[in-house]
Amino acid sequence: MSAAALDRQIRPIYDALDTGSNKSAIVACNKLLKKYPKNDLIKALKALALVRSQKVEESLVLCDEVLESKPTNDGVLTAMMHVLRGLGRQKDMVAMFEDAFKQQPNNEELGTQTFFANVRATNWKAAQQIATKMHKQFQESRYLYWTVICVILQAKEPGTSSDMRSLLFRLAHRLLESSATPSYLSSERFCLHLTVLRELGMYEEAEKLLDGEIGKIICSASLVCNQIRRDIWKLQGRALDEGKLAESKILEKNRNWLEFLVVLDATFSYFTLENDPTDEDRTDCLDAVKKAEKLFSEVAEEDGFRDRSGHLALLELENRARKYAVSCDSNRLLALMQQYFGNFGDKACCYEDLKPYVALSGEEFEKWSVFLASVPTTFTTTEELRRLINALKLTRYTLSTSDITIEAESERAALYTKYYLAGLKLGLNLPSSELQPADDLAILTGNSYVLLWKISNNEIYLFRAISLLEFALIKSPQSFQSRLILIRLYRLLGAPSMALEHYRALRIKQIQHDTLSHLVLTRASTFSLSSTGDLTLASECLEATQIYLSNSQETGDYIVRAFTTEKYSQIPEFIYFEEQLENSLQRDMVKIEHLRMRLTHELISSDIIDMELIELKFIFDRTHHDNRDFQILPDYQPQGVETLNDQTLLFQKSSGNGWLATFLRLYIRILQQASDLDDAVEEKLLIGDRPKQNADPEKQLPLKDRLLIRHEVELAELTADELLLVDFAHALADWLESFHNYTRPPPHVVLAEAARQTELKTGHPLKGVEIPPADGFSNGNGKKNEEPPPIREPPELVVKYFSTMKSRLSEALDELSIAELLHLATLAQEAFLIFTIETLRFKPASVVKVNKLGSLVANFKNIKADALALLKEASAILLEISERFDVSGSRKAFMDACSQLTEIEEIGYEFVSSIGKKMYDSRKKVLEGVGKGITKLSTTYSA
Repeated sequence: MSAAALDRQIRPIYDALDTGSNKSAIVACNKLLKKYPKNDLIKALKALALVRSQKVEESLVLCDEVLESKPTNDGVLTAMMHVLRGLGRQKDMVAMFEDAFKQQPNNEELGTQTFFANVRATNWKAAQQIATKMHKQFQESRYLYWTVICVILQAKEPGTSSDMRSLLFRLAHRLLESSATPSYLSSERFCLHLTVLRELGMYEEAEKLLDGEIGKIICSASLVCNQIRRDIWKLQGRALDEGKLAESKILEKNRNWLEFLVVLDATFSYFTLENDPTDEDRTDCLDAVKKAEKLFSEVAEEDGFRDRSGHLALLELENRARKYAVSCDSNRLLALMQQYFGNFGDKACCYEDLKPYVALSGEEFEKWSVFLASVPTTFTTTEELRRLINALKLTRYTLSTSDITIEAESERAALYTKYYLAGLKLGLNLPSSELQPADDLAILTGNSYVLLWKISNNEIYLFRAISLLEFALIKSPQSFQSRLILIRLYRLLGAPSMALEHYRALRIKQIQHDTLSHLVLTRASTFSLSSTGDLTLASECLEATQIYLSNSQETGDYIVRAFTTEKYSQIPEFIYFEEQLENSLQRDMVKIEHLRMRLTHELISSDIIDMELIELKFIFDRTHHDNRDFQILPDYQPQGVETLNDQTLLFQKSSGNGWLATFLRLYIRILQQASDLDDAVEEKLLIGDRPKQNADPEKQLPLKDRLLIRHEVELAELTADELLLVDFAHALADWLESFHNYTRPPPHVVLAEAARQTELKTGHPLKGVEIPPADGFSNGNGKKNEEPPPIREPPELVVKYFSTMKSRLSEALDELSIAELLHLATLAQEAFLIFTIETLRFKPASVVKVNKLGSLVANFKNIKADALALLKEASAILLEISERFDVSGSRKAFMDACSQLTEIEEIGYEFVSSIGKKMYDSRKKVLEGVGKGITKLSTTYSA
């Protein structure tokens, strides 16, 4: 059959893959493979369909067959690239393209694909070598610049020593000097050249390029090149020259705020950290301040109300002048602030603009307070309302500690509410897609109620806050800031379904899952109903992780595209973006939460233990980046108290790197002891590539030692009950470690079983795995020729943990909030599951008998009995509290707390009552669900 005819038969497979019909693609491949059993393209396409269908074992057989044939066909290589990326086998992908290029060394396209394969794998040294070879062979100038950027990226890798870094940059410079075409023919190549000169400190050479006519043209058109020029001038100590250039741009009506900052930096460049300023320096600086003041005043007068840059620059100038003690007028800052408020007080940005400058004291503060108090409290226009809102925000920000009392704060909350309701009249005719001009007053009220809750420790203020903010959302559905506060408050109140409802209403997409999912997924296992089959929160965890999957698949393509189009300035940005997401702290915190939920939902088995162990060990080697956004919460609290973010943290603990590291150590150690996969077995069965070695000295230690490390700063991120759980888990692991090591089947037994299972699934033996000899063992069942370790009594912490938690639950019941009660109960449940995982190996009677561990297993009975008693009581308490919410009188506290709001005609009793009902229903659902889930788990693992 002709190639064209075969292509027509293969085309439906491509169509099926493009439309996601993987099953149809597999069926079509099977039909064609009967006719053409040795066709690599069909095998590759079937492997791709299998990978996308999550049938990894079956795809591996085909994948290895195609790789053995060392393909050079473009279609086969492309399909295999997707297969290997899906399997995480970047090294094999690189080797495949390198083999193809060796077979056809004159094929430029294959050379390019080999280069890109190394780029996707971030193998910059290998990519540099290939680019160098291609430049020599094909004499294409862009390959030289590919070599240069690869050398630069090698130099910037974290593990590169300072000497090697310098050597690499010198190599990059030599390559640029050898180029037949000058770098200034392209702004991106010019950017690359300047970067190398900056890193090498070759400022004179850089100056020649920059001061030339072409250099000036490029810098005027390219923001990246202009920024590098600024960096070089700053390193040269040419701040004054840069200031003059920025000044000329401002006079040419350039209102980029960066230009104003450059002038400000130049003005105060006479003061350095290295030397104390001389009298001459102060005189020169004073002259520069007067000159800058004249410039900014002219700009402010010329722009009027059209642009804020000149006015803001005057404020910043005076603020810095005070800092360096060169201000000539002690009243000027206050006058400028008043003037700025007069000019821009009706702009939403006014508060944020003035906030850095309101740290006044004494007479200045009194005058500023009087000025803000003079702002009219009546309004008929949106502009007048905004002016009042900004005055209220600025006044609130400068409240002193003595001003923050329950009585005073209650009066402020009532005042904000009054203005809010009055302000709604200005937005009566706005479409639902628009924000109400009075929204910030509702948010101010929410801040006030949260502060009242903090100083009184009384939930009634949170009830009022959610009622008013829910009402505000009726009037302004797009007010995402109101939703952000409500998410935090509902979690504090133990109403997670309401928090999730508002979170989903935000309709966050793409990268926002990384920055904002912490709002509902931090310690989400506290509210999880996975044990009863409700996978809502578990599904949210999976939804939040999609961005990381697309990042690993797509960002590499963006980098390749940047190479192709020679956008060299974008390549480090894409790499940084990929690095931040790939090693996201939130990603792996969500992973831990999902694991905690999964253990309550699925029956604990060796498959789950092995799979989770391997994944957690990969995570443990990462250096995590915290990309979470906490600044997005609308914080209008006084400067002397905690921020709104800190005030609304669940359990008043901010979890981060320390929390993650602690729980990773805990679960890796527990799962490792329960697993039959030692390092040697895991290495042979691992499908994808291992993560790159981390340069952190602590991460160079053996895994066993790293799992025992405890840093106080990390443990400080845990609640007291979480810390007790961690202590219990490690004490349990210390006690049982030697028995796990003794009882665990030897590697040859584990590998033999893995090979058998693989052959059953795929019909093919497990490739590349040689079963090690059974030396040192008495027979084929893996029994060691040694005596079992001596039986030791369980540690006191393990013996008393569940009874201690039971006492704590009973004694603190009246003091705990719903969220804290759930926290205590779910941690007790987690401790029981950890105990179940640790003792799973010793459950079969045959294992106990063969290994003579009867005395050890006898110790488990009393511990399990205490655990089941605790879980029974915790379940009964949760269910009893949930039943109270069925009684209408149980909501009386909520209505009494919100009586001030129910009396307001616009809000009304019915609306507040509906919010109270929803909140109590949410509380009832989670209490009932967790309570029943605990009972279910107790029954499942009671035997």
